[in-house]
This record gives sequence, structure tokens and C-alpha cells, in this order.
Amino acid sequence: MNEIALRYGMNPHQKPARAYVETGEMPFKVLNGSPGFINLLDLLNASALVKELDGATGLPAAASFKHVSPAGAAVGVAMSKEVAKASFADDLEPSPLATAYARARGADRMSSFGDAVALSRPCDLATARFIRREVSDCVIAPGYEPGVVDVLKKKSGGRYLVVEADPSYEPPEMETRVVQGVTMEQPRNAYRITDKLLSNVVTKRKDLPESARRDLLVATVALKYTQSNSVCFALGGQVIGLGAGQQSRLHCTRLAGSKADMWWLRQHPMILGLKFKKGVGRAVMNNAIEAILTETRQDPFAADAWKETFEERPPTLARDEKRSWIEGLKGVSLSSDAFFPFRDSIDRAAESGVEYVLQPGGSVRDKGVIEACDEYGMVMACSGVRLFHH
Repeated sequence: MNEIALRYGMNPHQKPARAYVETGEMPFKVLNGSPGFINLLDLLNASALVKELDGATGLPAAASFKHVSPAGAAVGVAMSKEVAKASFADDLEPSPLATAYARARGADRMSSFGDAVALSRPCDLATARFIRREVSDCVIAPGYEPGVVDVLKKKSGGRYLVVEADPSYEPPEMETRVVQGVTMEQPRNAYRITDKLLSNVVTKRKDLPESARRDLLVATVALKYTQSNSVCFALGGQVIGLGAGQQSRLHCTRLAGSKADMWWLRQHPMILGLKFKKGVGRAVMNNAIEAILTETRQDPFAADAWKETFEERPPTLARDEKRSWIEGLKGVSLSSDAFFPFRDSIDRAAESGVEYVLQPGGSVRDKGVIEACDEYGMVMACSGVRLFHH
């Protein structure tokens, strides 16, 4: 089969819509549900990301994709009890692949609501059970263990989209895009992300521990499949903050940094100790946590609205308490899909615990950016490789 009908195109009024290949077979099979245009954009990009991330690290990888950019991506590194609880995964069944997806989902749980899930290895029951209880639209994996598809079919009233990727598929060397009737052609971005990108360390400090090398690879592979401009923060084998699709490098860094701060604040003892009412859904919990951590008012819940969600009135974190906690975030890795034109992004990154940086370099102000890294005691490598994705 080299063509499938889609529910609709980018929007419901864009009908009919289809997906097809010019030659050969489709590189995936639909095992359940009916894909839409955006589903396939997310699934195909996400599948390529996790395949490359697994190849770069040798670890099972997962991604949580929304609107053609990853909300999170991770490899199967064991979680601390704090990270697991903040990710709503403290009861996770033992499985490196399930851990990878729990980490990917936990990077930015607000943005992951209704995501496309991508897995680098055949989906096991532990991962399927975790996916089933989360709000997501679809999943792609290079296979499914016995009984897994039946578990996933129970989502969304039986309409949950389950797609099996062909693990041996390699896209054609050339790719095209049609915009307003104009066809553009280019070689696909087949540049392989490896730790060779980390060899040109330009700062006074030179040491790159294995954990940082891994995290820089995680961040950089994620950027390769993120709408540009983009900056990614990573720690512990996972994305913890990603600023995608911004017109300014500083705004990318601010967005990624604010998400990393939120990821870290979710591990504050006060947040981990919140007492939610029995039966409150995870999405409602996420919204409540977000309200507590972002509101500047003394009480983010109007009147007695908290009673709908909590067993008791939740405490609040003052601005100085939040800042003090964020100062405990250390050892973060940052990757940028293009060079830093000014030092301002480094200044912002330092506020969120960044210690290791990878960027292409090549700006006329590289010297000032390197000096900024030296001031903060950071290690920075210049890869010479830009990774725009549009």
C-alpha cells in the first residue's frame, strides 16, 4: 500500500486529504484508529527523533510531541523518587522504555496534554499501561509486544491511533516541499548527531562528564526535530525545557529556562506534598500545580475554589522561596540549534543551572559569548553545525 486517506488536512475544513509515497510501500502501518494530517506530521518527526536518539546513546528513547515540536524527549535513565512523583510516575512498572516516556512526558506536562507518543523500541505492557492512563492522541513504535495493542485500543473509545513504524526504513536522499504552488527541493538533514560534536571545547574549563555528554546529545537530537529557532535544556537523560519556534535566540532561551524552572519547582517538597482529592484527574492536577507556581497573587484560587481539587487549602510559594529553590538546580546542559549572537542568552541560562553548552559558533561576537561562559564557569563546545528545522 502506498497511499492512505486521512480524516482531514491541517484543519477540519481541508478535505479530502491523503498521505502517499511515490514509490514503494508506506513506511508505517496503521494498527488502530484513523490518522489526520497533523497526527502524521507529529508521528513521523517524533519517530525519526527517537530512532536517532536511541542510536546516539544506545538507550531506549521516547518523545512526547505536540504541534510538530517535542514537548519532551528522554532516554531510559532511572528516575529519582522526586522526579518520578513530579512526573506522576511514582507507581511506574519497571521498564526502561516506560521510564523514557515518563521522563519525556514529565518534561512539560502542560504541553504534553494530548500528545503524540514515539518510542524507539517495541512497546511493552508497562509502557502501554502508562500511555493508557495519560491524555494522548496517538503512538508510534517499531513494534508492539503481545497484548499491547489491545491495551491501547481501549483508549478514546476504541479510536486511539496506533501506528507501527518500519524500523528498516530510510527516507530518500532528497525531499521536497510545496508552498503556495512553489516546489522546493533539498537533501534531507541526514547529519548524524554524535559526541564528535563536543570535541571543540572553547572555554577555559574543559571537563565534560559522561552525564553531560549524554544530556547534550539528548538536547541536540531533540533540537534537530524542533521548529526553529530553538534552545533546549537537558538533565538526567531528558529534556527539561525547550524553547521552540521563537524569532529571537534570547526568547528561545527564556522560554526553555522558564520551563526548566517549572520542571524543577514541581519537585519542591511543598508541591510533592500537595493533598489532592481522590479521583481528581492528572490534567486537573497539572493545572492546579501550574496555578500555584505561576500566580503572583497570595492565593491563586478564588474564594473556596481550591475545595474542588484539594483535601485542604494548598500552601503557596513566595517569589523569593521559588528563586531560592531554583538556585539549587545545577549541572544542566544546554544546546542551541544556531549560534548565540549576544551573551544575553548565556546570562539567562546561568539563572537556571546551566553548566554545559553546545552551540554551532560562528557569530562575530563569539568572543563575548565565550567570555560570558568563562565568567560563570561553564564548559562550552562549538560544533560548527547549524540544525534549523522548519
